[in-house]
Amino acid sequence: MISISCFGEILWDNFPSYRRIGGAPLNVALRMHSLGAFVHMISRLGQDPDGKEILKYLKDQGLSCDLIQIDPTHKTGTVDVHLDATRTATYTINKPAAWDAIEMTPDMKEAVSSSDALIYGSLATRSRRSEETLKALLKEARFKVFDMNLRPPHYSMDRMEGLLLQADLVKLNDEELDELAEYLKLKGTTITKKMMDLSAWLPSEVAICVTKGADGAQLLYKGEMYSNPGYRVEVADTVGAGDSFLATLCYHLLIHTDPQQALDKACAMGSLVASKEGAIPLVTHDEIESMIRQSS
Repeated sequence: MISISCFGEILWDNFPSYRRIGGAPLNVALRMHSLGAFVHMISRLGQDPDGKEILKYLKDQGLSCDLIQIDPTHKTGTVDVHLDATRTATYTINKPAAWDAIEMTPDMKEAVSSSDALIYGSLATRSRRSEETLKALLKEARFKVFDMNLRPPHYSMDRMEGLLLQADLVKLNDEELDELAEYLKLKGTTITKKMMDLSAWLPSEVAICVTKGADGAQLLYKGEMYSNPGYRVEVADTVGAGDSFLATLCYHLLIHTDPQQALDKACAMGSLVASKEGAIPLVTHDEIESMIRQSS
């Protein structure tokens, strides 16, 4: 069994008419857990009813909560989710939140050093405390997966550059790639060329995955480019689709699935999540395999 550490925010996603437990790192953790990995979730909740409800839910799911801290002063994080006419989500991420104050502990260091991978995003680095904790954990990690996941106004591109330079695998969407390419002054004009330029800019051979919404994704892995054109579904909402995509891709690359097959499974997972409400709906192995078969 592979072991994963996920670092960052746990929160409530407040939709117009309901709410769901979320946060990109938690979504990745829960999907990894459902795929069969052992997951350490590293975060911080408030000592409030919202935090207690999340903790109970995670324990009911069988997720390890040993590294989820309880904050006596900060509230559990919340996000207001806005859905446009195409059911695409935008977010208002409330601040401060308990996950802005994740503190380093010896147990956390030990968990990360013994994990097959550490998965982290950019949002938790909006606060100095959590950023410093992440920096310390990155020194312990065997394999580092950076989910860029830009959420304005909670990031700066110079901070993203520092996080990029430590990664072994980078996942970003096409819009984030455009923004990064402009910042780094990359010359490529297509997604493929920008990915190759980014690979050349990075100091070592780093895997790069770019998601393209309904048009699938591309993966640059060990010098080879893989692609999937996407699977057509009726979208319920896009919340969590990218997180489940990343979890599935990482899981299969870590267990040495063929990279093309890993990308196909990840794209199918992302599409199936987008076709259902909520960030972590139930998706079965049979559903994924059926979607792949029907498109071939």
